[in-house]
Amino acid sequence: MQELLGTGVALVTPFNRDKSVDVAGLERLVNFQINNGVNYLVVLGTTAEAATLTAEEKELVKSVIIKTNKGRLPLVLGIGGNNTMNVVAEIQNTDLSNFAAILSVSPYYNKPNQEGLYQHFKAVAQATEKPIILYNVPGRTGQNVTPATIVRLANDFENVVAVKEAAGNLVQAMSIIQNKPKDFMVISGDDMIALPMTLAGGSGVISVIGQGLPKDFSHLIQLGLEGKNSEAFELHYKIANSIDYIFEEGNPVGIKAMLEKLNICSSEVRLPLVKATEQLQKKINSFIDNY
Repeated sequence: MQELLGTGVALVTPFNRDKSVDVAGLERLVNFQINNGVNYLVVLGTTAEAATLTAEEKELVKSVIIKTNKGRLPLVLGIGGNNTMNVVAEIQNTDLSNFAAILSVSPYYNKPNQEGLYQHFKAVAQATEKPIILYNVPGRTGQNVTPATIVRLANDFENVVAVKEAAGNLVQAMSIIQNKPKDFMVISGDDMIALPMTLAGGSGVISVIGQGLPKDFSHLIQLGLEGKNSEAFELHYKIANSIDYIFEEGNPVGIKAMLEKLNICSSEVRLPLVKATEQLQKKINSFIDNY
């Protein structure tokens, strides 16, 4: 899965002022990523506000991205949830021919124990031959997938090829890297520690800030993969404040504020999220103006 090495971007879903899907904005966003050197695109993840999209809107988003991409970059599709049978059914009833892999978030709200998490992902892995990227994000799901469970899944299922590790815990990430099978990929899901994780033996990042600063952030991760620590950290510290800003009022509230400043799409989000405050928008605008 070398095509998942480097910088993947978790795309937002642009909305018009009336909250409908902004097709032109989505096309601009996809081309902006491709033209600035990102390695792959993640479709309908958390950052896409997928939980607020109808089934018809999800199909629209997928078709626009596939059509705009024109096979230029690998695509990863988010399919996950806290009802294992529904996740399995969705995987089995989805046309996956345009996607290199599935990104599947660990079950949220239910708070299963580690055996429950293992059995959930076992069912997901057995539902398809497509490569599976596990997504561990305890800050959103309420339950951490431990390194032992991740390594167990990686060893037991050939198509469990990677984890998007977003616990924000570098020690945990290093434990997975230390004990994983040789070809299993540990991908950062946390922009602020993406570089240290990459330098520790990770495979890059699935990023949010990457879609606002795609050229520099993908270059930063490439420097990390090449072990060019000094150059990479110089760029990291240039970007770091913006990472704090875009998550200050939640995701994708901040990155959409940045994308509005960049004239890619509007900052509109759907409830229960609300748009960035004027104070945050000014901080983001100032950062871009001075970048």
